[in-house]
Amino acid sequence: MITIYDIAKKANVSAMTVSKVINQTGRISQATRERVQQVIEELGYIPNSNARSLVLQRTQMLSLLITDITNPFYTTLARGAEDAANLRGYRLLFSNSDEDYDKEKNYVETILSTRVDGVLFAPAGDRSLSHLKQLQERSIPFVILDRTVPGITSDVIAGDSRDGALQLIRYLTNLGHRCIALVNGSSEVSTARLREEGYMEGLREAQLPFDEGLILRTGYRDFSDEVGIDSLLAHQHKPTAIFAANNMLAIGVIRLLRKRGLRVPEDISVVCFDDLDLASAFDPFLTVAAQPAYDFGAIGMQMLIDRIEGKAPEEPQTVILPSEMRIRASASIPSP
Repeated sequence: MITIYDIAKKANVSAMTVSKVINQTGRISQATRERVQQVIEELGYIPNSNARSLVLQRTQMLSLLITDITNPFYTTLARGAEDAANLRGYRLLFSNSDEDYDKEKNYVETILSTRVDGVLFAPAGDRSLSHLKQLQERSIPFVILDRTVPGITSDVIAGDSRDGALQLIRYLTNLGHRCIALVNGSSEVSTARLREEGYMEGLREAQLPFDEGLILRTGYRDFSDEVGIDSLLAHQHKPTAIFAANNMLAIGVIRLLRKRGLRVPEDISVVCFDDLDLASAFDPFLTVAAQPAYDFGAIGMQMLIDRIEGKAPEEPQTVILPSEMRIRASASIPSP
């Protein structure tokens, strides 16, 4: 087995110099560094990760905790996080809470018992505060993804949920819609609150009255609330359009509308936050405020690793990524 002493002998340097090159520590001339790297490649040396972690006091292992792996937004986000971790020499452990606080708690306890260098964390909602505080108490670096949690100060990467929702409502009102329903996530989730704010701002811009009866608050997953949909459709001011606060809600809404013999967009328009990977195969094509899901994961991971390696600014950073309107066929001018 090739050792650092073999490399040192062939490169005519000390074993300590070889160790510094491998671990990217210390001050070494570029010429010496290149000579050692060349010998490493020639001999086919593979660094011992356990030994390297002892030198750096790191394991090069990170955790990604998301809320719904079935949602294309998080699937794409996870890919961005994994690619960015690999580029920086880290390995990634995946966990999925299913928007469930108890499941999230169990994963956090697993993270605390495992030697990971940091966590990319998409919280289930406001009650994730206690889980995040556990990480803080153990001095485990983390970056919060997509959602914020009151009471926690940390690095955050999020989308502009309020503005994206406003753009969707503005689009519907410009088409002529005057009665727009909202199918939203739980009010315990920051993105749901912000998207509702954007919805209400869009109504105010168009000088439309706010009607609490046109809001259905539910979870972000597996939407199948037939009673809720029926209550919206039976409202005295029947909506001509529905804004679904995420893609999974939109799929559920459209399925329930079709079950009731309603066509989209001929009978009722539907728009939503977040795109679908298979949007082109979903009839009708959804008009969406699309977030750069891959960038959420990639940039969030870069922020986390910079924090771990001492390269981040001292103060926590917040990055807000804008959404992009993608106009398709699921919304049209309302029937007279």
